[in-house]
Parts: sequence; C-alpha cells; structure tokens
Amino acid sequence: MEFLLSSEQMKHCDSDTIREIGIPSLVLMERAALAVTDEICRSGCDLRSVLVVCGSGNNGGDGFAVARLLDEQGVRVTAAFVGNEESLSEETAVQKKICENCGIKISSNFMQREYTVIVDAIFGIGLSREIEGRYAQVIDWINRQAAYTVAVDIPSGVSADTGHILGCAVHADLTVTFAYRKLGHVLFPGTEICGKVVRREIGITADRFERGVPTVFTYSEEDLSRIARRRAYSNKGTYGKVLLIAGCRGMSGAAFLCAMAAYRTGSGLVRIFTPECNREILQTALPEALITTWSGEQFPAQELAAALAWSDVAGIGPGLGTGRIQEEILRHVLAEYRKPLVIDADGLNLLSKQPELLYDTDAPVILTPHIGEMMRLTDNTKDEILEDLLRAARRFAREYHVICALKDARTVVSDGVRTYVNTSGNNGMAAGGSGDILTGIVCGLLAQKMPAFDAAALGVYLHGLAGDAAQEKHSAYGMIARDIADEIGTVLKRAEDGRTD
Repeated sequence: MEFLLSSEQMKHCDSDTIREIGIPSLVLMERAALAVTDEICRSGCDLRSVLVVCGSGNNGGDGFAVARLLDEQGVRVTAAFVGNEESLSEETAVQKKICENCGIKISSNFMQREYTVIVDAIFGIGLSREIEGRYAQVIDWINRQAAYTVAVDIPSGVSADTGHILGCAVHADLTVTFAYRKLGHVLFPGTEICGKVVRREIGITADRFERGVPTVFTYSEEDLSRIARRRAYSNKGTYGKVLLIAGCRGMSGAAFLCAMAAYRTGSGLVRIFTPECNREILQTALPEALITTWSGEQFPAQELAAALAWSDVAGIGPGLGTGRIQEEILRHVLAEYRKPLVIDADGLNLLSKQPELLYDTDAPVILTPHIGEMMRLTDNTKDEILEDLLRAARRFAREYHVICALKDARTVVSDGVRTYVNTSGNNGMAAGGSGDILTGIVCGLLAQKMPAFDAAALGVYLHGLAGDAAQEKHSAYGMIARDIADEIGTVLKRAEDGRTD
C-alpha cells in the first residue's frame, strides 16, 4: 500500500521533519536536488546543454541546487530565474546566491538558445491558482522545445491535489518527486503529462504523519497477498456462495461475465437468479453455475427468498433491466438482505429513482457507478463529478453509509473516510461487459470473507491488472470483456508464485 498525499499533507510532513527531527530545510533541499541530479544522470538523456528554470519558492531553490550539482559534474548548465526577487523564499535566496558565487550564469534571455535538457523548477506542489502572464509564456516556450524535460516534484501547472491543469502546464518526460507521490501524479489529466514518475527518499518518513495517517492510498501487486490463502483442507463451501441477480431477455451475457469473474476470483459456488428465458443460454455457456429462474409478471417472492438465504454475498444489477418486477426485487433485497451486497448497472439505474432506499438497509453495501450512473444517483453534472472524483465518492459514501466505487480512468473507492485511487488498467477496458467483470470480482472476494472496503478496493485493482494482462495478450483494440475474466487467473497465479507469507 502506498499513501498518496495532498499538497497540504506534504507541507506538514516537511515542516514536522524540520521542527521535530531538526533536519534543516536547506538540507532537505540539498537531498532533493541530489535525487533529481541522480535521476537526470541515470536517464541517459543528452547532457550537452542543460537549462534549469527556477521560480521564487522552494521548488526554485531545488532547481538552483540542481544547476550547481550538474555544474560540479562538468555539465554545461544555465540557470534561469523567472520568479520575483521580492518573493524569494529564504532557502531559495541562499541557493541562488550560491549559484552566483560558483560562477553559474543566471540568464534572463534563455529563450534565445537551444537546450538538450530543461529542468522545470518553477512552482512545485504549492500552486493553487491559474497560471497566466509571464509564467504562461515560459511554460508554453518549454513545451515547444525538443529538449528532454524533467519536472522537480510535479510539473508546474499540475494541481498536486486534483491533477487538474491550472491554465497551462509543463509536459514532462520525467518527474522526480520526494518521499511520497501526490494525488496530482496519478489523477487525470495531470498524470498524462508527468511522464515517468520516480519517487525518491530524502529523509521524510511515515512517522512524520503527526496530524494523522493519510486516508488516500493506492495498491501495488504485493497487496494481492491480502487475499486469503486457500487451505488444503477445504471444500466449495469454504470459499463462499455468490448469488448474482442479473440478466434479462437479450442480456444474458452480463450475467455470464459476472458469474465467470466470480468463479475466476475464487468463489466456491455461484448461483445466477435470472429470467427463465436465460436458463438454457447460461447453462450452456457456464455449466459450473447454478441457475434459479423466475418467469411471468408476478414478483418471485419464494424463489428470491430461497436464493438469498442460500447465499453468503449477493450482487444485483448487471443486465437486469429496469421493469416493475426488477424494481420490486431490488426493494426486497435492500429491505431484507443483511449480508454483503454489490449493486451495479441496472441496479443503480433503479436505485437512482429512490436512493433513499439505501437508508433502509443494514447490509454492507458496495455501489459501482460509472460517471453517467453517478450523475443519475446524485443529480450532479458530469463536470461537477469530474471536478473532484475523490470528493464525489466520499460525499456519496458518507451520505448513504455505503462504499462507493466511482468508475473512471482512475477509479476511486471510498467509505467516506478512507479513499483508494486505482492505478491499474488501460483504455482497452472501455468495452461492454467490463463493469460486469468488476462486480463478479468484488463478489468473489467478499465470498472469501474479505471486508467490504478491502474487497471493493482490491477488486478494482485486480480488475485493472487482469485488464493489463489482457491488453498485453490481445492489444487495447482487440481485447473484449471476456479476455479480462480469462486473465484474472493469470494475475492471481503471478501473485501466488510471489507470496512469501
């Protein structure tokens, strides 16, 4: 698990390290500059002519120190100061003076020359306003150069908190950040212009979280070890019984994909509760699944009650339809079911008519809306949701006491306090049925007794990894949802081979 920090949290870590440990700010600045210089040299880029563009804040101080360290290594380097003298931070003024004492030219007409490398040390993570005027001109000039571009901490113009572009931003080939990645490194659109992001330690450690442990995090493959080991002495009942209320006429595929994913994730038994018209199709496509059907225009009370009683976890919505009976089914499940429940697709569309039904359930509920479904659930516009995905997921989760997995290019999972930001997956997953696979994966993890929030977050991560494996095999153009389900086992096998616990 890796924490993702906001700009404010990172500033607190900086100040606490300086105040409590006693490491001077200039020492942290020197360590940061050493890290950037090292990564520049490691990158293999052409160092014939390097320009370091520095602002007035401490990011500029890092830049001046980088210029000096490169100069010490015999690199032909030019420093450019684009800030205001009256706004210089104390540490940056010191670093600027050291550069001048070392004979490093601080140029004012740097745009008249060509460079092989440009280092962006203009703003860093503290920027919160739109860039305009002279700064915008400098950034536009940097982006028009053919040079290899390195950003110190974060590309200037990218919000460290949201990933939004604040007017304009430097397009980096390499970003060197310190201690922790920031939200802006992983959220769109900022993540697309950070280039390769390298995180370097400079002496700021996790024990600096004196104002509370960060609540936003992401996963790496080692976190797949959170899935419980399968026991030698076990049977199909050991790994849980999943009920999927899914499918309608012409939509049996959604039920199939969801059930397949639940099985591939390790569920012991999967039952599909679906209209009678889907029985033959599903029994042929997935003979491993149990099939319980309903037909006619009457609410299938007895069949549904028996299926719910049988299950350890339920998922409702994929391909279900939005008719009167489906609405009654959802209402009954929310009112009567007390076990973990995942609501997706048409389950969400039905719920959007009466989201207050969520107040009536005591079950651990996970919702998996994409942006369009979230719009219907909240009456917010697309722009309002995309303005801050984390805030949108948190607010909904907090208001309705649920876990919200808000699906986008960077899916966000929140229980109102903790927030997971997903970094796995690719654009080949933007295909019909991909969301049904996610519902099956999350249900499969829940069936194996994983806590609801962990199942939602790790399910999203596993879903993305399976998508990455499918892309590698079929390309983003050629992959379909079934390929994602087929690669779940590939990812879990890789994780199982690497386990040491």
